[in-house]
Parts: sequence; C-alpha cells; structure tokens
Amino acid sequence: MPMPIRKLPTLLVNQIAAGEVIERPGSVVKELIENSLDGGATRIDIAVEDGGRQRVRVSDNGGGIPENELRLAVEPHATSKLETSEQLASIGTLGFRGEELASIASVSRLRVTSRAMIDGRAADSGWQIEADGDRISEPAPAPCAPGTIVEVRDLFFNTPARRKFMRAAGTEFGHISETVTRLAMVHHHVAFTLTHNGRQSINVAMEPSRRQRCIELLGVELDEAMLEFDQAEPPAAGGGKPAALWGLAGLPSIARATAKFQYVYVNGRPIRDRNLSHAIKEAYRGLIPPDKQPVVVLFIETDPTAVDVNVHPTKAEVRFREPSRFHGLVLAALRQRLLGSDLTPSVDVRSSMFGVRSAKLEPGEPTDRRSNIADPQDFVDYFKRMDPKQKGFIYQQVKEQLAREQPKIVTTDVTNDTPADRSSVTPPPIRSCQVLQVHKSYVITEDEDGILIVDQHALHERVMFEQLRERVLGQSRDMESQRLLMPVVVQVSPARLTALQTLGPLLKRIGVEAEPIGPDAIGIQAFPSFLFEREVEPGPFMEDLLDKAQEGQFDFSNPNAEEAALHEVLDMMACKAAVKAGDRMSDAELAALLAKRDQIERSSNCPHGRPTTIRLTLRDLEKQFKRT
Repeated sequence: MPMPIRKLPTLLVNQIAAGEVIERPGSVVKELIENSLDGGATRIDIAVEDGGRQRVRVSDNGGGIPENELRLAVEPHATSKLETSEQLASIGTLGFRGEELASIASVSRLRVTSRAMIDGRAADSGWQIEADGDRISEPAPAPCAPGTIVEVRDLFFNTPARRKFMRAAGTEFGHISETVTRLAMVHHHVAFTLTHNGRQSINVAMEPSRRQRCIELLGVELDEAMLEFDQAEPPAAGGGKPAALWGLAGLPSIARATAKFQYVYVNGRPIRDRNLSHAIKEAYRGLIPPDKQPVVVLFIETDPTAVDVNVHPTKAEVRFREPSRFHGLVLAALRQRLLGSDLTPSVDVRSSMFGVRSAKLEPGEPTDRRSNIADPQDFVDYFKRMDPKQKGFIYQQVKEQLAREQPKIVTTDVTNDTPADRSSVTPPPIRSCQVLQVHKSYVITEDEDGILIVDQHALHERVMFEQLRERVLGQSRDMESQRLLMPVVVQVSPARLTALQTLGPLLKRIGVEAEPIGPDAIGIQAFPSFLFEREVEPGPFMEDLLDKAQEGQFDFSNPNAEEAALHEVLDMMACKAAVKAGDRMSDAELAALLAKRDQIERSSNCPHGRPTTIRLTLRDLEKQFKRT
C-alpha cells in the first residue's frame, strides 16, 4: 500500500539540498568565500583543521549582516541577491539561491558572527548566532571586527553515511587548496590566506595586476612561459555588450599530464565547460602531444544574459546561449597568440646542476622562490644525515664507485632482448624476412597475410609493460633500485607532500625511495635501475606521479585500488622507458622487438589503447596494382 503524501520536515529538506550543494569540506569553503566576495570583502582568511572535516573558519572584512537579518541568513531560500524571477536571466553575483548557509547548518555545527557596516559606519557591536541541525539560537552580542566570521565544525556529524565517504585529510585539503586558488586567481583585488592545521599554505595580497596574481598562484617560474593575450569582440549591431577575453597561454613546453592547470572563468565565476575545453585543446593541436594538456588561464567577460548559471547545483557549470560563438572566440584568440609567438623551448642550464630538476610551483605553494636551483641548505641537511664514512671525498674511491654504478646490460631481467640492450645478444629465431625502419619511427616487415607497419614506441611500450607487470605482480617482489650519489630534489606543495606519504607502499614496490627534506621539497634517494638504463630522469618522473596522485587517480580506499594504482604506475614507467619515435635501432634490436610481439599478450595495442601495428594485406596490394 503506497504511503500518503506529506510535507517533509524542514531539516530533511535542507539535508536533501545539502546533498546537492555540500559535497565535501571544499564545497563549504567555496560557498562561504563566494558569500564574502558578494559582500564586498577585500580580505578573506580561511583556516581549516583536519582537512576541513573538523573545522572550517572563513572570516572577511565585507559589509556584514545586521542583527535583525542574522537569523534569516540561515533560513532556506533567504537571499539579498534576487527579488524577481526576471533577475534569474541576468545574474551578476556568485551566489543567488539563498540555500548555502541553511544547507551547511543542516549537516554541521554552524556559528555566524557578524558586525555590519551601516551607511559607511560599523555597527556598535557584533552579533552571533549558532545553528545545529534544525536548532537555531537567537542572536547574541559578540565582539567582532567589521565583517563576518563563519565557523563550521563537525561536518556531516548528523549524516554518518556522508561523513563515511569523506577522503583522508590530505585529499580533502587538496580540494580546499584548489578551490581557494581558483577563486583567488580571478579576484585579484582581494587578499587571501589559507591555513591548514596552523600552517599557512596560501598568502596573496591585494594585487592590481591580473597577470601578477595568476603568476603568484601558478608559480613564479612560469612567468616567462605564459603568453598574455587580450581580445574583444567588435561592437554588436544590436547594441549588446560584446564579449571580452583576457588570459595567459602556456608555452607547449610546459604542457602537463592533466587538465587541472586550465583555469576558466565567466564573469568572475570559475567554471567547467566541455565546449571551451575543446576550444583550448584544439588551439594547441599539433603543438603538444595528444596525452598532454596545455596550461591556460582564461577570463571571459560577457553580458550576464548571454550565459545561464542556474543549471548546476554547485554552479560549476554554465550554459552559453550561443556556445559556438564563445568556442570560436576562444579558439581564435589562443591560436592567434600562439602562432604569433616563438614557441621554441629554452634550455635551463641551471636545472642540470647537482642533478636537480626543480618542479614548477603548484597552487598553494609559497610564492617567494626566484630560482630553479634547490636551496643549498637542502644539501647541507643531506650531508648531515649521511653516514660519517661517506663524508670523506677521495677522488679514486668516488671514481670507482661511479664506475660500479654505471647501468649494466641485463640479459636475464626485465629488459632482456629489448631495444634497451645495446649489446650483441643474439635475438630469438624469427621468420626469415626483410625488416626496415622508416623515419626512425616505424618498422616495416611482412607476415603470411601481407605487410606489417609497426609503431616502434607503441609496441615497445606494450612489451615493457607486460614484462614489468609479470615481474612485480607475477613474481610478487619489489623492483631493483639504484641509489643516487646525490639526491634529486623536487620542489613540492603541501598537498604534494601529503600525496607522497600516501604513495609510500607503491613507491617501494617500483624501487623508488623518496622522502621530505624540508617543508617544500622532497629528495629522491633511489630510482629503479631499468629506468636509469632507459635514461629516464627521476625528477620529471616524480612530478608526473605526484600530479596523478593529487588528481586522485590513486585511490587506496578499496581493496582493489592498490593493484589498479600499480598498473597505472607501470603503464607510466613503460611509456617513459620505451624506445621513442626518432630513435634509430640496429638490425638486432629490430629483430628482438618483433620477436617479442609474438610472445606477449595484447600486443596489438599499447597500454593506452593505441594500435601498435597495422597490416596492408596482399589482397589490398593486388587491388591497388590492378592485379585482380
């Protein structure tokens, strides 16, 4: 028998709304910062504890909330930003629904303290209100500077199912840091600070220059690699406001493994939009590898009536009324800027000193670095921790040690009979036929059915992946590693340091030893031997690995996650170690590679899914030569 229709309790309604709006602590931070910005704040301070799970505190110096409106502020659908339905078609504020504080209050212990500005003067005192589930206190006097302080404790305390699905503190803080970065980047006229467990992660002052604010958050090392562009549409015939673009386009040489470093905004609102993402990727087509993503900052200013922001619960997506217009505008602006620039990458001589390759600064990292060279104190601390027997520098001993650490030809291990073996190892017997390397990228041979054209990199990548997988998973033992004479230092953000801790067991399995050597750096002490043999640099490899970890691609929250993460890392190792397009191979190496093709599983595709081989059949050849 069906249940009777009845009106839901207010608390349950708010908790349902919170399920759409408040996904995690980062969502709380986003909503509160947007309220502060809409309130006219010029300084916003964010402090979180335990990744925001225990406490989130956002304070600002904005207009504040009067005493008589304080209780109404935590009621559902109460807002100062909308009055009529017609205004929904031209929203000019970040918030507008009036449900953020009510949603937060329904799933946490909320305290709001505010001192309003009235006619340009601060009220005589501040007022405070507390909400806990469906309980809302009466306003009470409280000391407070002009502005508003919102404190959220014990998020999801009364919805245990939601609390259970929150990630580790480091992961949640990573989302918070990214949220603050995205909002701080576009609102350069506002000062921001972010503190986690008492440690400051972001501190940017009011900045009159949009470019300077972006560079502060992206990293000062990217300054010369970011091309500024500014373009506006011609005035519209109908008198409407033309769209204008401003942004920074990263050189192809700094393209990254993910699209995380693409910051797109519409009228000051950070958004995700597939249409604009496609335009950005298309602008770089032919300039970066298909598996790379450009670094781009894009600000779009347009008439509010040209975009609908009320299409997504978290307001992260919008709907353009003329999507092709904005796609074309972005594509043309980026392409024009890229084609008009010298895109030849520069060699940074400093990056080779001491074996150090300094990472690009990430959002949330300190912004006072001015050099690619690691801090000399890192090396002082390293030598202090060394075994005293190693401190004496005797030339002959160092020479002998270097000779012993030269990569050796392995004849019975992972790289046996692969193109990595520049030796006279006799390859396995293969079908007698001609083998030809074309343009140092493709291998042409034959089989019973016709002509085979092999992508040497794709096939070697599959070979190495299968051998690595068999070695680590099949034999269940860690890979051999080679200790470094000097550690390779990589500059990192606090979120990356947390990611390094979660990767510990995985790094051990693949033969990487890395540890923090300061508040914002890690030192790579050992690296897989076979990657050394393939001349893979430890620094860039670790950067890409930490990028993936920060993106959440390595999720250890379920029993099968470790194996999936290991597969992902082995895939990355195989790709970096495989012979590249443009590498000339000897006849013995070509024969060894083709022999492996018949010995491994799934040799028709590389680990990324691209084909390794295409065939031109004899039948097709005969048709082309009119022999049939």
